[in-house]
Order: sequence, then structure tokens, then C-alpha cells
Amino acid sequence: MTISASQPTQVAMRRAMVASQLRTNAVSDPRVVAAMDRVPREAFLPESVAAIAYRDTAVPLGGGRFQNVPIATGRLLTEAYLKSDDRVLLIGAAGGYTAAVLSELVASVVAVESDSALAAQARAALAEYPTVTLIEGPLEAGAPDSGPYDVLFVDGAVEQIPDAIVAQVKPGGRAVAGLADRGVTRLSAGRRTAGGFGLVDFADIECVPLPGFAAPKTFSF
Repeated sequence: MTISASQPTQVAMRRAMVASQLRTNAVSDPRVVAAMDRVPREAFLPESVAAIAYRDTAVPLGGGRFQNVPIATGRLLTEAYLKSDDRVLLIGAAGGYTAAVLSELVASVVAVESDSALAAQARAALAEYPTVTLIEGPLEAGAPDSGPYDVLFVDGAVEQIPDAIVAQVKPGGRAVAGLADRGVTRLSAGRRTAGGFGLVDFADIECVPLPGFAAPKTFSF
């Protein structure tokens, strides 16, 4: 592999992200911290924004999409209580970064992305991650043909999680997601049980919006 002049700088910024954004904000699973320390976030972004890969803000990807904030992804990874034999359904693959991090922690990842340009970038960037399967299609449809899954991981904020996606999670399976409510985003976690499915908020943190998950509008008089 050819070493570019910018790589030492990116490595230093990645170390700074881990030290100042993750460790100080309840990203307490050492496996998650180590994985985010290993995976080069800039490799999964458009070249035009690679220099800001490690800022503690959302990174624009084009087409109205954004790479999620590092702390949001880190907290979701921590609260998913991932196990080495888990099969994970990732909704909102973007350029492939979170799929790559997940692949360092679990047995397999099925990553869904609706934006064709992002899917193409993710497909190329994930070539060295054989346990990740990328599916291009509507985020809200999930990937039923590859289920069921131990974990549902929504790497962004949605107004609701459709029943069609919930049905792809095994009974007893875990779920983490960002939830959007009247302009406020919160991180949440929960499980699918025999009696139903629910998420409980655990942090008020900026989380990027994902398309396709608008809740039905109610009428008022």
C-alpha cells in the first residue's frame, strides 16, 4: 500500500477523535473504541470532504445525505451490545464506514443503501471487508431475503421504524436507532420480543436524518 503524505495527519486526527469525542462521551465498550480507532473513516467519504472526516459534526455526502456524527455512531454501537456471532442489518450504509466498523465486531453485516452514488462508493470501499454484503434499495424495505438478524442498526434519525423492518429482527433481537421528533433527534435502543417491539431514548445527540421514514401525518381541526 502506498503511504500518502496526508496519512499521518489523518491517523493523528483519528486518535484525537477517539480521545476527545468517544472516550469522554460514554463510548465505553473497548471493542467499539478499538474498531473506530482502526477503521480509516476518510476512506469511506468523498475525496472533497475527506479532510474533515474526524470533525464532531455531520459530514455532507451530497444528495442531501450526511455521514453520521462520530459520537452518535459510537454511542449506537455501544448500546447495541454487539456479540462476535451477531448478524447485523445496517440501515443507511452511506459510503460504508459504519458497515466496516461493524464488521470488526460481528460475524456478518447486511448494509442497505438507497442512494446509487453512495452505494457505488461503499461497494468499492468495502472490497476488503468480506463479511459485509451491500444491498442497494429503499432503506425502509430493509433486506428481508437475508434475514432474520440479531441486531437492527439504523445509522441515522428516522421518525418511525416500519413493521416490515422490525419483522426482519429475530425475537429477542436488539435494535438501535436515532429517532427524530419535531426537529429534535435522540438515540434509542430496544428489543423485539414476543409481545412487540419498542425503543427507549438514552441520549439527546445530533443524528443525521435518513430518507424514507416519515411518520404518517395526522389531521387537526
